[in-house]
Amino acid sequence: MATQPGVISPAGSDAKEMRQEIQLACFRVGQELYALDIMKIKEIIRPQKLTPIPKAPSFIEGVINLRGTVIPVADLRKRFDQPINTENRKNRIVICSLAGKIIGLLVDEVTEVKRYGRKEIAPAPQFIKGPQADYFLAVARCDDELIMLIDLEKVLSTDEKIELQKLSYQKNPTDRG
Repeated sequence: MATQPGVISPAGSDAKEMRQEIQLACFRVGQELYALDIMKIKEIIRPQKLTPIPKAPSFIEGVINLRGTVIPVADLRKRFDQPINTENRKNRIVICSLAGKIIGLLVDEVTEVKRYGRKEIAPAPQFIKGPQADYFLAVARCDDELIMLIDLEKVLSTDEKIELQKLSYQKNPTDRG
């Protein structure tokens, strides 16, 4: 069985290799460019009416109801200490899968989905310190700009993941069952 360049065969010694190419959804948060592997993204939607949640972490804007599923929405501007601009028509909610749960990430603008070869992606700089440094997996170059690849697992701490799990499954007092 012949394999195409960039495609990993499911069996044999090639199975342990990483994908040769990765597709990244690029988006802006403030003036900075960030990206996520599209394999972690379920869909990208326009902002909807958010229901605030008391005592949620400060960067959680609230929850939305997406086709009957209650999804917590995190504002990446707050999470990454970026200035909060007034909402504009380019704002989007990136619906992602995180540890088997669904979360929405509010971003200023989704710019593109682009393919990158593994050689175009470098590890995150080692000199960045602090808890926010763990948010980033790597850096990709796009023209003259650098794009930080987000480690979705690290954007939320373990405690925050537990809190979000509670938010996702809270029943409405009017629900029966």
